[in-house]
Amino acid sequence: MAAALYGEHGFFRRERPADHFRTSVSASPVFATAIAHLVAGVDKALGHPDVLTVVDVGAGRGDLLSQVFTLLGRDDRVRPIAVELADRPAGLDPRVEWRPELPDEFAGLLIATEWLDNVPLDVAVLDPDGVPRYLLNDGDLGEPLTSDDARWVGEWWPLRDPGDVAEIGLPRDKAWADAVGRVTAGLAVAIDYGHTRADRRPTLTGFRDGREVQPRFDGSTDITAHVAVDALGVPLLRQREALAALGVDGARPPLALATADPAGYVRALSRASQAAELLAEGGLGDHWWAVRPVTIEWTPWRLSQSWTR
Repeated sequence: MAAALYGEHGFFRRERPADHFRTSVSASPVFATAIAHLVAGVDKALGHPDVLTVVDVGAGRGDLLSQVFTLLGRDDRVRPIAVELADRPAGLDPRVEWRPELPDEFAGLLIATEWLDNVPLDVAVLDPDGVPRYLLNDGDLGEPLTSDDARWVGEWWPLRDPGDVAEIGLPRDKAWADAVGRVTAGLAVAIDYGHTRADRRPTLTGFRDGREVQPRFDGSTDITAHVAVDALGVPLLRQREALAALGVDGARPPLALATADPAGYVRALSRASQAAELLAEGGLGDHWWAVRPVTIEWTPWRLSQSWTR
């Protein structure tokens, strides 16, 4: 999975993610507006520091950072950093720093939108003797799990019957902990589709050209699996709750506006439609927000009132 996604000829080395699957970032600029509210709230909570760093992990082509930076008025205090293995896209604002790894430490906001689901993982299968073993690419069973992986499976995804399958989320937990550990003050937010103990199930799949497909390990498909979000050890809320608290409203504009300002009504209707997609149950609204404040108190209701641009 690691080679297929991030190797020399890996999917994310050469493909444009928006060409293959829809995310909150690509669905609507309304999402960037909500994140701008969040950045401004973190800025206020930190006392408006001289440098406010905004790090986007798995930045794609830098669209989210570009939009947020513009919405914030290209504030010179804001240091936008895109973390992505692919080459820097042409035309990206030169003030957006592009790098393959997270900075060692920073104060501000860490945002990871659909990053953890692409952190490579192994799959475990319980063999006929009750021993959890690694599933190999060819479908055979390999060695028994290491003690660390077995411990994670035992705690977060117990296997009870021969043939039961678990997607070992330990690499995601470690990647998240490492990312959070670099935030000296501020907020870390991971936004992803995931599951908890209540609905744990195998989800490993592929995407290509906007369709779900059988995952291939030759770099030709995205390979993804839902995140075991409860294992991340941080407060969780659904995207529809988080975005609503940050001012996203999918309600239709009043019909009276159509008479008073037809063009304004059409714009408002478009925004409402885009917001509704971000909030929709059974869709993007079901994404989980895993939120970790560092040295600040965080409630979305308080932060949502802190930006008035």
